[in-house]
Amino acid sequence: MSVSTIRPLLLVAVTLALSACTTVGRQKTPAPAVVTTVSAEAAAAETARVDAVRSAADWNFQGRVAVSKGKDGGSGRIDWKQEGQRYVVELSAPVTRQSWKLSGDTHHEAGRLEGLAGGPREGEDAQALLLEATGWDIPVNQLPDWVRGLVAGDSAGPGKIDRDADGRPRRMQQMGWVIQYLDWYPAEAGRPALPRRVEAVNGDAKVRLLVDQWGQGAP
Repeated sequence: MSVSTIRPLLLVAVTLALSACTTVGRQKTPAPAVVTTVSAEAAAAETARVDAVRSAADWNFQGRVAVSKGKDGGSGRIDWKQEGQRYVVELSAPVTRQSWKLSGDTHHEAGRLEGLAGGPREGEDAQALLLEATGWDIPVNQLPDWVRGLVAGDSAGPGKIDRDADGRPRRMQQMGWVIQYLDWYPAEAGRPALPRRVEAVNGDAKVRLLVDQWGQGAP
């Protein structure tokens, strides 16, 4: 099956399958306010949080995601597993029992996409592979940082960061994306504070993520 055939079929399948799932809930608590000045204490606490987050090579989360691109979109479950630079992201629509899996390496950028009608596909760039197969231009190699409230690596550029009173990112701009952190899980049991609700927008592309559970170490 050709790329030109796979892409429209997959877009239809994703739109229908994901739309059958429960959508990501609306924001129930007010998002943290952007502040113009961060106290020295808050800045030090955020530096410690970033160091703790970056020191965890293996981590995972489960949650709900809603994706839209123009008039196309839907929502479903997401399961992200990270081991060092390797990641496996599974997206599923429980009602239709359809699922897709993207695996890759944030260092080498190569990726493998499974769940396509024509069989798995591999490419040297996971972002380009996803774009070619689905029409979604998602910076998957930066997401491991963004989803944890971190600025992506130097190759992405420093971007612009607005912070909340606790020194954490409230709104961040990188690579044409605007990432907003609308709610956080507090630090507990040796785990640093991590985002609960994240929204990313780039033109008419929008991703809304609700993290139900964070995990440390290999799942």
